[in-house]
Amino acid sequence: MKKTNQKGFTLIELMIVIAIVGILAAVALPAYQDYTIRARITEPLALLGEAKTSMTEYFIANGTLPTNATQAGIRSVIGTDLVSTMGVTSTGNITVTLTNDPALGPAGGGSIIFSNMGTGSGTIVYKCIAGSIIPKYLPANCRT
Repeated sequence: MKKTNQKGFTLIELMIVIAIVGILAAVALPAYQDYTIRARITEPLALLGEAKTSMTEYFIANGTLPTNATQAGIRSVIGTDLVSTMGVTSTGNITVTLTNDPALGPAGGGSIIFSNMGTGSGTIVYKCIAGSIIPKYLPANCRT
């Protein structure tokens, strides 16, 4: 009787490899989706940074807080698919509301707030607050 050498993988070995790949995909896919939403949230945060600069410039020039976005010099036409509105309160808080874009997933339609923490030493101190967005979609400095 002639002995032959085995060539290739057995069916069970292939099934084990496929199971391992499936488990890795099941763990990695939700993390990747959260990461892409978090990356998209950076655009509204950049707009908040722009508004924060306008608010600070107004405060330095006039010694008081603006009462609305127009007075602060914040643009009313946002021009992005991810942000629907940006507003200012008389207390100096800046709020950006996101659109219901499917790319934002569960964060769509939520809001991010830069809260005025005080106007000491000639400037405004802001703190980023999650608003109505799940904190895991925000950068670490906005999670409270």
